[in-house]
Amino acid sequence: MINIFEVNETNQMIERENLDVRTITMGISLLECCDSDLDALNEKIYRRITTRARDLVATGEDIARDFGVPIVNKRISVTPIALIGSCACRKPEDFVTIAKTLDRAANDVGVNFIGGYSALVSKGMTEADENLIRSIPQALAATEKVCSSVNVGSTKTGLNMDAVYLMGEIVKETAEATKERDSLGCAKLVVFCNAPDDNPFMAGAFHGVTEADAIINVGVSGPGVVKEALKAARGQNFEVLCETIKKTAFKITRVGQLVAQEASKRLGVPFGIIDLSLAPTPAVGDSVAEILEEIGLEKVGAPGTTAALAMLNDQVKKGGVMASSYVGGLSGAFIPVSEDQGMIDAVTVGALTIEKLEAMTCVCSVGLDMIAIPGDTPASTIAGIIADEAAIGMVNQKTTAVRLIPVIGKDVGETAEFGGLLGYAPVIPVNRYSCEGFVCRGGRIPAPIHSFKN
Repeated sequence: MINIFEVNETNQMIERENLDVRTITMGISLLECCDSDLDALNEKIYRRITTRARDLVATGEDIARDFGVPIVNKRISVTPIALIGSCACRKPEDFVTIAKTLDRAANDVGVNFIGGYSALVSKGMTEADENLIRSIPQALAATEKVCSSVNVGSTKTGLNMDAVYLMGEIVKETAEATKERDSLGCAKLVVFCNAPDDNPFMAGAFHGVTEADAIINVGVSGPGVVKEALKAARGQNFEVLCETIKKTAFKITRVGQLVAQEASKRLGVPFGIIDLSLAPTPAVGDSVAEILEEIGLEKVGAPGTTAALAMLNDQVKKGGVMASSYVGGLSGAFIPVSEDQGMIDAVTVGALTIEKLEAMTCVCSVGLDMIAIPGDTPASTIAGIIADEAAIGMVNQKTTAVRLIPVIGKDVGETAEFGGLLGYAPVIPVNRYSCEGFVCRGGRIPAPIHSFKN
């Protein structure tokens, strides 16, 4: 049992070290909403979300007040809309109406974001999948809270290169559609390999078809807590360093477990998973990069960065899994450039490049995240970067993702402003040599040999 003593133990972490529960995310199945009539489908979706999640925000605020634990975001994830809209949506514009319905429902229940404007196309695309994907630029331009994701590969199926190439074009079109806001739409669009069904973090959250009717997933965070704990381990060996990270991750996760249990009980919705990810923010002292620098790097990107991140990721998981019965989602260390002041600083001084970030994604929990690139970057280059990152996930049996933002009208050295938790980012250079002849071949890259385990 979790007791109030454990909560009191975290007071200093909350008050001085930016500990928070980053999100309570309610996953909602929309399978019962399927209808061949588009108007009826939209009405069912709106009614389903606003009924199920009507008390989500108030409950989160009550728990935060009762236990003194900040809960930053309350969010919703839904069944991938490509599945739900397949009977009613005959063209991309039809799917846009569903995006607007999701946005209206999110606004009416008061959540920060709603995820699940998604398609799962790791092996092939249906007509509905392709229509949803082609609707993404217009959908994200026309909404404020809708987040979109597309899964283009997996260890079991390989990489759908038709989808990869299409997503390069879609990312570029989304940037153009939202260019007046520094191409903000791309900050709400993730391209996955091995996407999990139970991720509570945006922009990649969706409610997988293997999930229950409704579920509560909680994402915890605490980079500042880990950094402060590591100050006591300065000069110590790796055994002491690892034990310090594990113990801190345990305490952070126990707070998330308490919140998840309370939210589940008060809302009458089953508890799903705790996501252990260290999710940074632009706030001073809330940075994964600063943890790595506390470990001993002069700047993130220096030699040793990948090894330090691998160790951090592993110890966070080892500590966290002892604190909760159900751990899932992404669980590890996020390295989003725009949302981490230490990462921003490292890019600005030239210590961190997109190539080094790609190497780091081999051992972190996600991938190339919230990276601003020149607005004139070709769609084929974006597709090539997606393919590289997806290949890392496919071969290493892990989730990887790409959230690139080609900022229209801006070039290397300029800054894109996204606001809030999304922060800001310096535009980072990308390799200018073309990969067009590779990414446009079509078809699939086969699954790796170690995928055949049945």
